[in-house]
Amino acid sequence: MRTDHPESRVVHKQPTAVLRATLHRDEVQGWFRTAFDVVAEYLRRHGIAPCGFPFARYHIRSDGIFEVEAGFPVAVRIGGNRQIVPSSLPGGHVVVAWHVGTYEQLGDAYRALDDWLRAEHGAPAGDAWEVYHDPPNRAQRWRTEVIQPFRLN
Repeated sequence: MRTDHPESRVVHKQPTAVLRATLHRDEVQGWFRTAFDVVAEYLRRHGIAPCGFPFARYHIRSDGIFEVEAGFPVAVRIGGNRQIVPSSLPGGHVVVAWHVGTYEQLGDAYRALDDWLRAEHGAPAGDAWEVYHDPPNRAQRWRTEVIQPFRLN
């Protein structure tokens, strides 16, 4: 397992096609594969090519439940249907940590981002997202980017 030192970047707002769900913590990882397959099939049927790797973004509610969206970046905003909806990833200043290892060890990347934010006197500016550079069925050593929008205090 390895988590690289975080680095800051400026990114542009990115349209996405996503599937959304409300899940318990233990349901999140298993849901990803289904979500990516469903969104990929929607894009294929509509002749839309993803313009990046699959991602997931979630908000943890005060009751511990996860509000999750997972899908793909796309070049233009989609129309959507009952399942697949248009969304976007925010633009602006972000800090990024690469993690190579199992999904269960991904917390190391989040801790590295938190440490970076403290050292730079920054604060999160919205929910982070994870970009999966390996297929979600390779459970051994995923290469994952964890991206956290931030602002300086």
